[in-house]
Amino acid sequence: MYGVLSPVGGGDPFPLSKTEIIIGRHKSCDIVLNHGNVSSQHCKLVLSEGYWYVLDLHSTNGVKVNGNRVTDYRVDPNAVVAISKHTFKLQYNPVQNGASGLPPSNVLHNDILSQSLMQRAGLEKAKPADTVADERLEFFEAAIPALLTPKPKTPHAPHDFFSELVFD
Repeated sequence: MYGVLSPVGGGDPFPLSKTEIIIGRHKSCDIVLNHGNVSSQHCKLVLSEGYWYVLDLHSTNGVKVNGNRVTDYRVDPNAVVAISKHTFKLQYNPVQNGASGLPPSNVLHNDILSQSLMQRAGLEKAKPADTVADERLEFFEAAIPALLTPKPKTPHAPHDFFSELVFD
């Protein structure tokens, strides 16, 4: 077991027996929270370098760690994780989970260019990949005909080369 997710205010704790755990309302999730304000696949807990990370799976009501909305964040031992409005304490020992040295990065996916500043701050949801692709396609569909349409040729008067000749 890699730790325990305990409901704040009482309730049965959820043992963390796998290194990746999906939390959500759908019955296929590893931890099922049967509440209307929890998305079908709300978030994922991932164990990396001995520490747990929480990844928001584009949920409607978001995920918070110690009161701060996050999309990808390291959850330190005994931190409070809010999944929508349901709060849990994540209890674990990083050393027992294989950690050594200084704690790793605060984010699991450190690709800074994959999200906007607003998304990284938790103020804007990421667009699904198919929406982004649709927007790009719409742009190119609008731009390509303009590029491929031949420009009308302006009629030129016939040029008379002989009138320019000068005879001595």
